[in-house]
Amino acid sequence: MSTTVQLESLTAEQKQAIYAEMQAEETAKQNAIKEERKVYKETMSTTVSETIIFLQNISSLLSSGKAKVFNNFSALLDLKKELYGYKEGQQSHTFTNELGQSIEVGFRQIDSWDDTAEAGIAKVNEYIESLATSPEAAKMVKMLNGLMKKDAKGNLKASRVLDLKNLASEINSPLFTDGVEIIQAAYKPTRSAYFIDASYKDGTGKKVNIPLSITNVDFPQGVAVDLSAL
Repeated sequence: MSTTVQLESLTAEQKQAIYAEMQAEETAKQNAIKEERKVYKETMSTTVSETIIFLQNISSLLSSGKAKVFNNFSALLDLKKELYGYKEGQQSHTFTNELGQSIEVGFRQIDSWDDTAEAGIAKVNEYIESLATSPEAAKMVKMLNGLMKKDAKGNLKASRVLDLKNLASEINSPLFTDGVEIIQAAYKPTRSAYFIDASYKDGTGKKVNIPLSITNVDFPQGVAVDLSAL
């Protein structure tokens, strides 16, 4: 049977002793939590350090593998150029065998322009402003403004400048033509990344892409992975 203690019946010394015991229990509890948190942080720090080394090794393997793939196809690219006469600057090349296995190698490109492009843009805008306000001219203004629209990074799109160049041959305006030529000459594209895409056909003939990034690759079959804490 539990015994209920009435505080009123306790002496000051007894109350002080109970309070001291409660304080000691709370202090021990807080110290235990602090110790557990210390162990957690130490374990977390060790796990992060070990995993960084593991991932650095994976990254190094991917880097070496990427170099090996490009080197494997270097001679083929030279031979392809010689036999088929592909033009310089082609951004990607795909190689597919009779088994339906395919490798694509190439590079991504970012549109970039030097500062002289602004002078060309100013001339094109001057031409746009000089157009009359007739319905036909209004359509032309709308179209030209669309072609001159910049992307989120403040750059013109190369494909739109090509459209401007085609228009320049139709529009009899030295101002417009000069502006477009200045913009075109200012085009300085930069390569942002070299990529590899690989695929094969499964037993049903369906194309299956081979994931080549740690984000896209699936967990291995038959290996238990605990995701319950996420």
